[in-house]
Amino acid sequence: MAPETPAQGPTPRYFTWNEVAQRSGRDKERWLVIDRKVYNISEFTRQHPGGSRVISHYAGQDATDPFVAFHINKGLVRKYMNSLLIGELSPEQPSFEPTKNKELTEEFRELQATVERMGLMKANPVFFLLYLLHILLLDVIAWLTLWLFGTSFLPFLLCAVLLSTVQAQAGWLQHDFGHLSVFSTSTWNHLLHHFVIGHLKGAPASWWNHLHFQHHAKPNCFRKDPDINMHPFFFALGKILSVELGKQKKKYMPYNHQHRYFFLIGPPALLPLYFQWYIFYFVIQRKKWVDLAWMISFYVRIFLTYVPLLGLKGFLGLFFMVRFLESNWFVWVTQMNHIPMHIDYDRNVDWVSTQLQATCNVHKSAFNDWFSGHLNFQIEHHLFPTMPRHNYHKVAPLVQSLCAKHGVEYQSKPLFSAFADIVHSLRESGQLWLDAYLHQ
Repeated sequence: MAPETPAQGPTPRYFTWNEVAQRSGRDKERWLVIDRKVYNISEFTRQHPGGSRVISHYAGQDATDPFVAFHINKGLVRKYMNSLLIGELSPEQPSFEPTKNKELTEEFRELQATVERMGLMKANPVFFLLYLLHILLLDVIAWLTLWLFGTSFLPFLLCAVLLSTVQAQAGWLQHDFGHLSVFSTSTWNHLLHHFVIGHLKGAPASWWNHLHFQHHAKPNCFRKDPDINMHPFFFALGKILSVELGKQKKKYMPYNHQHRYFFLIGPPALLPLYFQWYIFYFVIQRKKWVDLAWMISFYVRIFLTYVPLLGLKGFLGLFFMVRFLESNWFVWVTQMNHIPMHIDYDRNVDWVSTQLQATCNVHKSAFNDWFSGHLNFQIEHHLFPTMPRHNYHKVAPLVQSLCAKHGVEYQSKPLFSAFADIVHSLRESGQLWLDAYLHQ
């Protein structure tokens, strides 16, 4: 009798980078690559817990580094990915696309392993507990200010400043929970995220997730980073996009004056005139009823707390003054790291280059760390988005060494220089737009 032929498993399907790159559009299949394995995410995008857009931004590309950066339980996530697996890269295909720096990426992955071994991805629970307690304490002091000293101008103003501080600092704390950087499990991070952003701030966690993870995936990439959606209808951003806009003879605003009107429609207006109303539209339109319940708990709490002291008109005046002050704080801090940096379409460069060309740091100090929620370490935060913020300063020297070795610019500047650079960059891009609009 002839010997039995051993059973053969299914022959793996092999693909080239070109085949993957062709599956990137909205009207056809979407594929991406993680560790050389090819996944079809066409039907999965709407089920993706992080949102459909953030994963779609990597359709047609290698997503290994963002996959590692965003997920804290990669083994569990990979089990769910098995149903999406359709093959792998052909053996003759390189592990990196030609647009990416192979040596830089390999050394960054070594740095990631070093960071894990050093324990820098583990949070100190005491740090975050004290941070939450300092927010709650300020919240109580704000109310006691009116209760003890009355509702005249000075106590009213002091209360508004204290509540603005509460709102800004709670904004930085919800950012920690939203990035899954406090607890080792997603469940606890999500629960505390709902509490801080919903009950302490009155905003929906789903809205923040929808926008913020896109920003981290493709920072300063036009049409992929929602943080630069004010281009072109309000501002002309970045040298490349501003010149393009001028050549197209498009003028939605007098961009050559944008460094002036930024002070009117930027810091003072973003929260009270836009976010404050849009968040309700977002949760109702998307039927995010859990988020809406958390938001309502915030408004009920502050209404019952301050209306007995101030009356309805006084309460509304206090509320919008707080939103106005918080808006200025929020916009200056969040834009100082990005607006002055490189802004362009997605060029599919490697993870480190993507983050470094779009971010810069502000020098470390006790005040800067507190004032910005440690987002003065924007570079480290973008490279390691799930790292607890109290460890940014520990990994910063390692990141600087990596950048110096590979000729990648690592920018760090004083706080007020960072603020001024926002205005300087808006003036420059506005002038570039005007020159192209008139002469090209």
